[in-house]
Parts: sequence; C-alpha cells; structure tokens
Amino acid sequence: MLVRLYLRASTDEQDASRARADLEAFANDKGLRIAATYVENESGAKLARPELFRLLADSRPGDVLLIEQVDRLSRLTSADWQHLRSELDARQVRVVALDLPTSWMLAAPADEFTSRMFAAVNAMMLDVLAAVARKDYEDRRRRQAQGQTRAKAEGRYTGRPEDVGRNAGITAMLEKGVSWSQIQAATGCSRATIAKVAKRRAA
Repeated sequence: MLVRLYLRASTDEQDASRARADLEAFANDKGLRIAATYVENESGAKLARPELFRLLADSRPGDVLLIEQVDRLSRLTSADWQHLRSELDARQVRVVALDLPTSWMLAAPADEFTSRMFAAVNAMMLDVLAAVARKDYEDRRRRQAQGQTRAKAEGRYTGRPEDVGRNAGITAMLEKGVSWSQIQAATGCSRATIAKVAKRRAA
C-alpha cells in the first residue's frame, strides 16, 4: 500500500503545501510509505485539475489518496463529483482524510469483511462531506457576489489588485522560453494566470 499526498489551494496567494507536515506525520504514524506528493493551486469546484489526475494515473489498486480535508478533494457539483468518484472506484484508490476518522481504517490492513464495511461507511461519509463542501462553496460565492454588488453600488469596489512583480517575472520567463510547468513550479501560480500573462504579452 502506497500513500499519495494531495495538497490543493484555491488561489495563487494561498499556500497549497501548508498541510504537508500534518499529512506526512499521519502517514509516518500509521507506518505508511509516501510514494509522491502532488501540489496544485486550483479551485476545488473544478474537475479539470492536472495534478489530481496525474495522481490518479500514477496510482495502483489499493493505493491511498491522503488529504487534509474532504473539501481539498472536492467542492464539485453532484455530476462532477460522481465522475471523480467513478475514477477513484475504477482505479481502486482509497481516500483517507484527516478530518474523516472513519476513513483512517482504510489506511490499515484488515480482513475482507472489515475492509468492505469501512469502505461502504467511508463512501457514504465522503458523499455527505462533498455535498457539504459544495454548499459551503456556493454560499460563499453568493455572499461574495452580494458584497460586490453592494460595494459597486456604493462606488467602493475595485476588484483584486494585480501582482505586478510576479506577472513581470512570468513574462520574463515566457520570453526566455521557460515551459509553463516550470513557471508554475517557480511561481506557484495557476496555468490560467500564465495564460492571461501570455495573452497580454502576445497582444
């Protein structure tokens, strides 16, 4: 059984690796071997996440996908969550989350009956927490939209300020022919940000 850590943050300004130490400590405590760590700055509401699907492609039946919280894996719509669940089930990847104690048993050897029982309980809890994470996402988006509408009406809304220094660095790397993957690794930004800078540079 190999463990693959998945670390995600929604924006470039957030530290996706923040929970790495906690995940590594959990794996060490359970005597599990970490095969790889996958880090990305992408919204949990997006199904298209390159590092998540690279993790799934690298996984073998019985491997553990270890996350800090279920919302690090999914803030997806019901349809997209079912798609991701199908991928996890097809590859026989076990999802273990630090905030879901019922999943911890999946990281330990067990007989067939116990394994099936905990897998069934964990699947149900994953569905519930994924639905809660999606509702939280939609509630926050609604509150943000309401706040922006009010701020615009009062002439106070200016939008998110651009990270001029970072974008200048991205432009310089693009001009030198540095690959997008290397730029992501160097700056921690999303591919969408690189695409925006590249489009502006080409204009």
